[in-house]
Amino acid sequence: MQAEVALRKIIHIDMDAFYASVEQRDDPSLRGKPLAVGGSRERGVVMAASYEARPFGVRSAMPAATARRLCPDLVFVKPRFEVYRQVSEEIRAVFARHTEVIEPVALDEAYLDVTENFLGLPTATAVAKAIRAEILERTGLVASAGVSYNKFLAKVASDHRKPNALFVITPSMGADFVAELPIGRFHGVGPVTEAKMKRLGIETGADLRAWDLDRLKETFGSAGHYYHAVARGIDERPVRAHRIRKSIGAETTFTDDTAAYDVLAERLAPMVDKVWRGAEAKAMRGRTVTLKLKFSDFSLVTRARSMAAPVPDRESLERIGLELLRGLFPLRRTARLIGVSLSGFTQEEAEAPQQLGLGL
Repeated sequence: MQAEVALRKIIHIDMDAFYASVEQRDDPSLRGKPLAVGGSRERGVVMAASYEARPFGVRSAMPAATARRLCPDLVFVKPRFEVYRQVSEEIRAVFARHTEVIEPVALDEAYLDVTENFLGLPTATAVAKAIRAEILERTGLVASAGVSYNKFLAKVASDHRKPNALFVITPSMGADFVAELPIGRFHGVGPVTEAKMKRLGIETGADLRAWDLDRLKETFGSAGHYYHAVARGIDERPVRAHRIRKSIGAETTFTDDTAAYDVLAERLAPMVDKVWRGAEAKAMRGRTVTLKLKFSDFSLVTRARSMAAPVPDRESLERIGLELLRGLFPLRRTARLIGVSLSGFTQEEAEAPQQLGLGL
């Protein structure tokens, strides 16, 4: 089985600061300036930040107010999702010239299996070079690419020397490369898990590899299998060309637990922003809103409401989420996590990401 996996040739394409780069391409006056897409409202969030903004600490998913404090000269522009989808379709057409095995992840990234490629190029690296050149020529935008023998390492490679980078992790490099990788750069290890791992003395891939499978499962649950494999440079997941999206969700774990409605409502707002941003980017509309609360004792409660018609806008999504939250009060315990998700998409929406321009 391992020999078969090692023979895969996988590319991860990640567009560099995609939304911001499109805006700078289309408006020359924005070039060279610290730029943020989104954040028009005080409670809004940064959807994308240009590389000029990043030295100030501005990052995507950051509250707009925080970004303004970090970079007073930051220029905010409203997102143009229709334009981003159109550009995405152009880039998706470039992918399709090389392979039909394309797994969309978001508007700005995708996995490609080029074990066999349409143009007969000799290596995956050659395919990645050709794709990057074609994207630049066709759209004027820069893509970074990671090339490896599995999805985990391809993802790591694409981020290794961004922006405007191509990095290759060969089978002979994989295990040693992962051993030196900081744990925070492992795909699938978020900030909360990273903090937990560091408290347990896991700082690098080598530290993670030192834990046996039983200990990882006991500490991290079902994710223990994944951590055990990727710590050894192993990832058997195939590139899936037609994933069915069942929901779009976001959640956050608090530094301080709370049972106050006003505090929870405030913490819910950025999650609503993130979910609606995802729905807009994918041109998807759902009928069911689900609220999730996890308490200080790690017990979990969810409440859902299904509408007769798709939720029409962000304000409606937040209103329904807040009504579901209010229905849980008074709380008997403090909460440590809140989340919201949108589901109940039509079958056509769920099964046709490639037609919605999600090739990035």
